Amino acid sequence: MSALSLAPRALYEEVAELLRQRIFARELEPGSWIDELRIAEALGISRTPLREALKVLAAEGLVTMKVRRGAYVTEVNEKDLRDVYHLLALLESDAARVVAQSASAEQLAQISALHLELEKASHDRDRFFNINETFHRLLLALAGNRWRDQMVADLRKVMKLNRHSSLFKEGRIEQSLAEHRAIVQALTERQPDEAAARMQAHFANGLEAAS
Repeated sequence: MSALSLAPRALYEEVAELLRQRIFARELEPGSWIDELRIAEALGISRTPLREALKVLAAEGLVTMKVRRGAYVTEVNEKDLRDVYHLLALLESDAARVVAQSASAEQLAQISALHLELEKASHDRDRFFNINETFHRLLLALAGNRWRDQMVADLRKVMKLNRHSSLFKEGRIEQSLAEHRAIVQALTERQPDEAAARMQAHFANGLEAAS
C-alpha cells in the first residue's frame, strides 16, 4: 500500500474506510492477518488510529480480534452466511411490506425505473451487483426506518465478504432478475404480503446460490 494523503475527517474513520475497501476488493483476504506495523508505516500514521479503525471494523464483523495474535479478516462460514441471509430476509421483507402499503406513486416509479436499469445490466456482473445493491438501499430508504437501515447496512458488509460468489453461479443473474420483477410487480400492485413473500424467496434463493 502506497502512502496516502488522508482526508480531514477523524483519522481512524478514514483508515477504517481504506481497510474496508481493501477487504471488499480481496486485497486483504478472509482469514489473513492484518500487519498493523506495515500498514501504519505505509500510511504514515501511528498505530493508535489504526487500532481504533480495527475496532470499528471488528464491530461491523469484518475483522476478528484474537487475543495476543492481533487482527484478522473475518472468515464467513456456512452458518454465518445462513444467519446473515436469514436476518436480511426478515428485515428487507418487512421493508417491502411497508413500501407496498405506503409508498407514493412517484416512489414506486423510482423503484420500477431502477429495476429497468438492473435489467439492462444483466451482462455486466459488476454493474449488476452495484445496481442491485442500490435497488435494495432505495427500498429500505422508502420504508423509512433508520434503525432497520443500520442493521441491514452492517449485515450487508459481512455479506460482502462473500461478494459476487452467488452471481457467478450459472443462471443466477437471470433468476435474480425474475425475482426482482416479481417483487416490483407486488410493490406496484400494492400487495404487501405478496411483496414480503417474494422478498423472502429472493433471499432464500440467494442463499442457496451463495452456499
